[in-house]
Amino acid sequence: MIQRIQSIWLFLAAIVLILMLFLPIATKEVAGTETGIYTSGLYQTAVAKGAENTKIESFLPLLITNFAVIIICFFNIFNFRKRSFQKRMAIVSIVLVTGFAFWCSIYAKKLPEGIEGASFGIGAYLPAVAILFIVLAIFGINKDERLIRSAERLR
Repeated sequence: MIQRIQSIWLFLAAIVLILMLFLPIATKEVAGTETGIYTSGLYQTAVAKGAENTKIESFLPLLITNFAVIIICFFNIFNFRKRSFQKRMAIVSIVLVTGFAFWCSIYAKKLPEGIEGASFGIGAYLPAVAILFIVLAIFGINKDERLIRSAERLR
């Protein structure tokens, strides 16, 4: 059934990965300008009030990877009838999110004067939360498999 707990966990993982699009991974203030790393690119803002973000560099491969992982997590919700496939796709999602987080850390080094002294935003911790939700979904899938096996034994 689509109302299973693993559907909720996978949906929350997809929501967390969507939040990665809008929240900064790391920010650093250098010479009166604040530079921030997002999954869509490198943005720079003057510290003065009313200043707007300007995109310095675009990270299109990182953005495409983020969308791909979101789509995989979201469509994995609808594989509830094929639990073994759903579990395999959840494991693939964990690997992809781990690679995505590593790739984000590589892009974070593009901050001016390196990553030293940078403050990490909430976006830096969201891949770990997404992995936690996917692991909880795998536990839910295993629980469903045990329930079905026990129901088949009763017949």
